[in-house]
Amino acid sequence: MTDAGRVIAGSARGIRLTAPGEGTRPLGDRVKQTLFAILEPDLIGARVLDLFAGSGAIGIEALSRGASAVVFVERSAEACRVIERNLVATHLSSARARVVRAEVVDYLASATGATADGPFDIVLLDPPYAEGAARSAVLERLGEAASGRLLADRARVVATHDRQHDVPVAGGLLASERQKRFGESMLTFYRRRAVDESR
Repeated sequence: MTDAGRVIAGSARGIRLTAPGEGTRPLGDRVKQTLFAILEPDLIGARVLDLFAGSGAIGIEALSRGASAVVFVERSAEACRVIERNLVATHLSSARARVVRAEVVDYLASATGATADGPFDIVLLDPPYAEGAARSAVLERLGEAASGRLLADRARVVATHDRQHDVPVAGGLLASERQKRFGESMLTFYRRRAVDESR
């Protein structure tokens, strides 16, 4: 196992997490601090969806800081086992957390998956940088009108990417609010628009 960094704040502050393997790219502390500083007004009591969850570090940070529930979606069986172990290590393995082994697009399309778990107030989208097509497909899916059942009113979506790969400014229900750059890494923040705004 490799190091996935530590929980920065909240009930699990300071606890170190493990990652499934060398291929996992954990967010640095500076990026996480900025991410959660921006999300903080919407985080307490939020339902959070952590897509391409990897080690679960982002969703665990959200739980530690007061999210009411987090659903972790990850296709790798080993990564899902690591998320479960990290939840136990942080004492967050309760009814507030659910780990789903699935392809992200399949999960979002499933009537018994995301629709049943949602609606979500915050969606965290952190695929491997090389998987730009997957990122675009998920953003497109979240922007579709049908995703109104997945996203709560005024929900926020955050996508990580490198600065060489642009992400859409808007699409359907989603409109970008801001971007933050950290060297080669970027965070793009979206807000769900009202239905009449998306027409």
